[in-house]
Amino acid sequence: MTLFLVIFALFLLMLLGAPLFIVISGLTLCLLFSGQIDSSAMIIEMHRMATTPILVAIPLFTFAGYLLSESGAPKRLIRLSNAILGWLPGGVSMIALLTCAVFTALTGATGLTIIAMGGILFPAMLKGKYPESFSLGLLTTSGTLGLLFPPSLPLIIYAIVAKVRIDELFLGGILPGILLILLLALFCFNKAIAVKVPRTGFNVPEVFRAVKDSIWELPLPVVVLGGIYGGYFVVSEAAAITAAYVLVVEVFIYRDIKWRELPKLMKESMVLVGGILIILGAALGLTNYLIDAELPMRTLDFLRAHIASPFLFLIMLNFFLLAVGCIMGMFPALTVVVPLITPVAQAYGIHPVHLGIIFLANLEIGASIPPLGINLFISSIRFNKPILSLYFASLPFIGILLIGLAIITYLPWLSLAFLK
Repeated sequence: MTLFLVIFALFLLMLLGAPLFIVISGLTLCLLFSGQIDSSAMIIEMHRMATTPILVAIPLFTFAGYLLSESGAPKRLIRLSNAILGWLPGGVSMIALLTCAVFTALTGATGLTIIAMGGILFPAMLKGKYPESFSLGLLTTSGTLGLLFPPSLPLIIYAIVAKVRIDELFLGGILPGILLILLLALFCFNKAIAVKVPRTGFNVPEVFRAVKDSIWELPLPVVVLGGIYGGYFVVSEAAAITAAYVLVVEVFIYRDIKWRELPKLMKESMVLVGGILIILGAALGLTNYLIDAELPMRTLDFLRAHIASPFLFLIMLNFFLLAVGCIMGMFPALTVVVPLITPVAQAYGIHPVHLGIIFLANLEIGASIPPLGINLFISSIRFNKPILSLYFASLPFIGILLIGLAIITYLPWLSLAFLK
């Protein structure tokens, strides 16, 4: 009973705004003490995490993402997308989808995408005669679309926690990510026709000017992904190349970022990284206890006794993960829930990469699901709109994303097509 009260108190503190690493660390220490396990087990897990070679990719990719978000890259990306897609029905909304997806993939932060891109895209959509509710729903839900595309930070963290090859996870997210974008793009296309949104003509000179304006940033995805899958360098080396390339391009070539601004950006990006690493280390300690307590095996035995079909298990898994994505943040869900789910899912014959894509797809959708999805609150603050209006604005997009989730879940080929 005492242990239960301590756990309840810690979760209450989390709801009241206590730092997450304190809650997870406190919970881990209490459980280790109750199980008569030496508390050094958590320190051992932190040390093991710190010696993981892939870990260096997290701060480097995060720093590169912060540099891009503070530079003129978002405006150049929007201009290029508008030049290429502006003539399509729903062209501006498709531009919003693509730019948000690319931006989230590079920064790994959905809230940052809504804040940084929303200020540019929302006025552009209203100017393009899109309904306000449609524009709000699109920008709120598309802030997470890039999480399935490399080098998304959640992909890297999932790979570390679940002990999955990062390059395979990168490949596994490409087709499912494209599917979600295509489904939303089709909805945007039909909506634009229904409300008779005006289109702009295709201007070849503008396309060339937009390409020329973005010429130094366009090679970045090709260099990074081509280098990884071509066998020229590993993920940690790709992260170093990305950070160095973005630094040179944004500071020396475009000069969007001044030298005096670099220390501030370094500090902000590393504060985020530090918080993630502390949470990750504490969560791995918690995972160590859960494994010693045989909780995954007990869960598996319970499920096997009540659910024989992998099909039914996946339905339950999706409902559970959507709730997790709505209630918990992205990084706590990755560090706490993944170790519990992985052994159970493998017992049902689900491929580890496919499971990772299902997991991340659920979390990105859950972040926009009422009533507690974090993206809804970020959008409410960013666009100065009542939270209730964002609930209704997001529902059509969430419905479409759930259709995509069902396809991703029950067509493993989408996640495994590029694997050897």
